[in-house]
Amino acid sequence: MTAQQIPLGTPFTASSTADEVLSGLDLSGREVIVTGGHGRLGREVTRALCAAGATVTVAARDPERAAAAVDGIKGVRVERLDLTDPGSIESFAQRWLASGRPLHVLVNNAAVLFSPEIVRDARGHELQFSTSHLGHFQLTRALLPALRAAHGARVVTVTSGAARFGEMRWDDLDFATGYDPASAYGQSKRANVLFTVELDRRYADDGVRAFATHPGVVIGPGPFTAEQIASFRAQGLVDDDGATVIDPGNGKKTIEQGAATLVFGAASPLLDGVGGVYLKDSDVAELDEEQRPLTADSIPSDANSAMLDPDDARRLWELSEQLLA
Repeated sequence: MTAQQIPLGTPFTASSTADEVLSGLDLSGREVIVTGGHGRLGREVTRALCAAGATVTVAARDPERAAAAVDGIKGVRVERLDLTDPGSIESFAQRWLASGRPLHVLVNNAAVLFSPEIVRDARGHELQFSTSHLGHFQLTRALLPALRAAHGARVVTVTSGAARFGEMRWDDLDFATGYDPASAYGQSKRANVLFTVELDRRYADDGVRAFATHPGVVIGPGPFTAEQIASFRAQGLVDDDGATVIDPGNGKKTIEQGAATLVFGAASPLLDGVGGVYLKDSDVAELDEEQRPLTADSIPSDANSAMLDPDDARRLWELSEQLLA
């Protein structure tokens, strides 16, 4: 599945913003869902897509809070969705299908910050895996009739360069033993890419194409706690004064720059005929098989063949079906 993992040579760069990527596009009539589309990166995706003419439904666990966050954005709706609750996911999908609306773009954006101590959902699943992967897996499958009805739909799943390092704990996905927050995060991000690969393989012929998108590292603008600042400084993400470091060429971006790759996946005609790939900097990412360390000055985030492995992708899909049965 790495045959299409070749940069297209788009006119965009790491510094491009969501508005620049969408410039000149008319998305009138497009129906879009953005999970977590009211906070930081998700809100910028919502704003930019609406500005280009799309109608965006923000799916949020707290609709009242979400509505306040997107107040003033023309063309946005808010509906309740809890990605850790199978009943909530089913209810959301059934409401959408009952409306008869096609779904042109699903942006699987919502995620949770990792915790130093393990947190589980009501079913006992580790929360990052549950929210980032299992919830979006169930949601996407439930919305397939609406995606097919669009006759040319896209599913954009937000991942991270951590997918390069993440490994699937096939025999212990929920960390019954040996919990490590970074490992849990990496696993959830690897799962996002593998899900994209298999989704595209299964449904490309139905007009549903899938993309995994790396927004870059977007932490700003703060304010941050003293503990956060110390951690960010060690990672080269804030300077000695606690100000956010913006260095798009090295993956450290503003919210507007981070949202660019998401809306590129959602709407750019440059991706017509492409799918099952990992995107960064508003292009298909390069394949880089070198073992590169993560340092304060270097954040490796290109694709590698392990995160796109079709056998692992199929295995994860089948296992996810079993976990949700």
